[in-house]
Amino acid sequence: MSIWTSLEPPSATVDAGSSTIVRLRLRNTGDVVDEYRFLPVGNLAPYITVEPPTLRLYPGTVDTVELTVAPPRTPDAIAGPNPYGVQVVPTEHPDATSVPEGNITITPFTEVRAELVPHTVKGRFRGRPKLAVDNLGNTKLTASIVGTDNGDQITYEIHPANVQIEPGRAAFVKATLRPSRITWFGRKENRPFRLAVQRSGANPLEVDGTYVQRGVLPRFLATFLGLLIGLVIAAVALWFAYKPPVASLAQPKVEQAAASTLPTPPPTTTPPPVVTPDPTTPPPTTSAPSGGGGSTPKKKAKPATAATAVKKLAEDDPTGRHICYRVYVSDKGWTKPSCDGVTAGSTDDDANAIEAINISVSGVGGSSANAFRQVGGWNNVPWKSGDDKVDVYVGTTGKGLLLSGYAVGASTGDICQNTYLHVGGWGGKSCNDPTKTNQDWIFGGTTDASGMVMAIRLTV
Repeated sequence: MSIWTSLEPPSATVDAGSSTIVRLRLRNTGDVVDEYRFLPVGNLAPYITVEPPTLRLYPGTVDTVELTVAPPRTPDAIAGPNPYGVQVVPTEHPDATSVPEGNITITPFTEVRAELVPHTVKGRFRGRPKLAVDNLGNTKLTASIVGTDNGDQITYEIHPANVQIEPGRAAFVKATLRPSRITWFGRKENRPFRLAVQRSGANPLEVDGTYVQRGVLPRFLATFLGLLIGLVIAAVALWFAYKPPVASLAQPKVEQAAASTLPTPPPTTTPPPVVTPDPTTPPPTTSAPSGGGGSTPKKKAKPATAATAVKKLAEDDPTGRHICYRVYVSDKGWTKPSCDGVTAGSTDDDANAIEAINISVSGVGGSSANAFRQVGGWNNVPWKSGDDKVDVYVGTTGKGLLLSGYAVGASTGDICQNTYLHVGGWGGKSCNDPTKTNQDWIFGGTTDASGMVMAIRLTV
């Protein structure tokens, strides 16, 4: 061993977002002049800087370098004791490397962020907002979610009512808002509501939103029903006021009896002539009644898919390249197919996000796709794929599993996407590079669990 080291102090405490200094004393116990390099190791290595980074010592001399430990105020700076080390590498004797070890305790801090998605919900009987709770601290967050409003006009169903969130992660809480009374007629009413994240020993974090309650029946219908009832009452009154006279045409029974005493001559009826049918004349044909007994019921047309739309384009342009797509919007269902860069979905801030995507291509040799969900990550391993003019589906429908991102690919040529996220809007058009290996697909959206895909545009 040609080196002696000592950390002073061996243990220290530092706040996240602040810094502390530890000194490393070094002695050259060898018999030649040597130069030493210092390399921090361990989980805290990215937050440690050494000054000076190298040190040259004569035999038997001692010197000191300073280690500045500055963990950031982020969830990556995990609270509690964190061991670390400094690798001291001699230039002349690299086999005599030494690693003095110490311990840095990072103090805990709490930072919580909550956001309603969407901020405004609409409905006649209920509203269904989601509360995104982000733990930006460096300790596990335990909290409960409650709802309040002015005047007890809304009742709340919250699931889950209690959450535990690891540092740097997020949780989504589903809430169902039900009005205390139903508005049958009239204009829509704005009802403010509030969801609060409550933690032990801390002030609640409150997030305000608006529930727009719509009338069950439109206002014009109430006016129409009132007029109809008035007309019925007027018609009945007019009937009784101007009742038409009714006269009987029956003769007295006495006159009929007298007439019956007269002799009645026997009937002299001539039998009708017998008609012989002509064998050359075809029998008359009877047509089926028009009341519907003989009619054939019409079959209900199936909804158009992406493949249905792209086949129509291929008929008009057999040599062209086309892509059609439609999206499944939460609580709304499938949209009509869009093709070649036309927007599918909605950019309205009050609209619902996308749960699934259906695509189909022509002229590119087939397509493939995958979906990245907020909960569960990638949907399909391996990817979903299909030939030209075949429907490809990714994602889920009716389960509330919203998409944060997606990937689409074409067997030949380039494919481009533009994606609208609920936070950030349109991300800009981007295309793959078909000249590179494994670049026959393009990704749209984000892998951040808090992102939501609202609308897409695709071209080939």
